[in-house]
Amino acid sequence: QVELVESGGGLVQAGGSLRLSCAVSGRSSGTYIMGWLRQAPGKEREFVALLSWSGNSSYYADSVKDRFIISEDSDKNTVYLQMNNLKPEDTAVYYCAASTLYSRLLKLDYDFSGQGTQVTVSS
Repeated sequence: QVELVESGGGLVQAGGSLRLSCAVSGRSSGTYIMGWLRQAPGKEREFVALLSWSGNSSYYADSVKDRFIISEDSDKNTVYLQMNNLKPEDTAVYYCAASTLYSRLLKLDYDFSGQGTQVTVSS
């Protein structure tokens, strides 16, 4: 069993930055692909970013590419999402997720997910 706990959400003005954290417990190193998903009000959940646990490979949705950075601290078993130049359309609940394959996570097919953290970007 893997437990994921997100934190770091909040209210920020457009153009600002936030860093989300995902504390991971119960997982063997290298077992899962880690990623971030988000769900805006009235919309379906969507893929944001993913990272191999080795940290050697990452992938981003076009909407966040060049603004968001996914990273990990293996010593702390924590995955981060640095969000820069935030836009009102980034407003959503952000979820940390774990999946065994890149292809599954890209299709929102994951094995574990956290409860989410709210990010609100004001214009």
